[in-house]
Amino acid sequence: MADVLLLFAQASHPLGVTQIARSLGLSKAVVHRILQSLTSRSLLQAARGSTYVLGPTATTLAAKAWSQLDIRSLASPILRRLRDDTLETTTLSVLVGHQRIYLDQFESPQEVKMVVELGPRFPLHSGASSRAILAHLPTVFVDEAVGQLRALRTDLDVEAYVAALEAIREHGYASSLNERGTGAASIAAPFFDAGGNVMGSISSSGPVSRYGEEGHQDHVRLVVTAARAITAALAAA
Repeated sequence: MADVLLLFAQASHPLGVTQIARSLGLSKAVVHRILQSLTSRSLLQAARGSTYVLGPTATTLAAKAWSQLDIRSLASPILRRLRDDTLETTTLSVLVGHQRIYLDQFESPQEVKMVVELGPRFPLHSGASSRAILAHLPTVFVDEAVGQLRALRTDLDVEAYVAALEAIREHGYASSLNERGTGAASIAAPFFDAGGNVMGSISSSGPVSRYGEEGHQDHVRLVVTAARAITAALAAA
């Protein structure tokens, strides 16, 4: 049963009985019974075409794993230093299932600043912190994000959206400027576990008026360097 769950954790798309049986050297009857058991516990859930994906209980286990790892303590000195270097609010987001949550933040010392709410879940389709994560996830996550955006925006250019994710993956960071019409701007970069799997992102956020072209690349460098430091800390934990 554990091998089946690990297979789903590593998969880039929904899995069916035949593929699982072939990958693990099990009979289809055995795989079918395991899938039924995992689905009954919401560790898996049915997807399209008689395939399966990880379910909400797996999301809960992921959140518990984050709690036990105490990523907040590990990342906090790095986030605090980034806040001091940029004078903007810095945030820590982690991937939980097919969404993300803000786990921690260090507020800007400036009078006008951005502040986020910790705890609520956010979709992966919009915002620099979300897209920095999404760009490094399997295709099934991107397809889901596109479907969600299409429900919100009838004018969505899917090719341009996917190309933007590829650019994030290539350059190592995502940015947003007044994306939701709130006057906020953000630069975000992903961090990874020892196996190279994206685990979350960090961001530097503030009023859009302070995120112009001047000093942009220096700001990007600071965020990317901080994210890499968290990746290194995770590998050493």
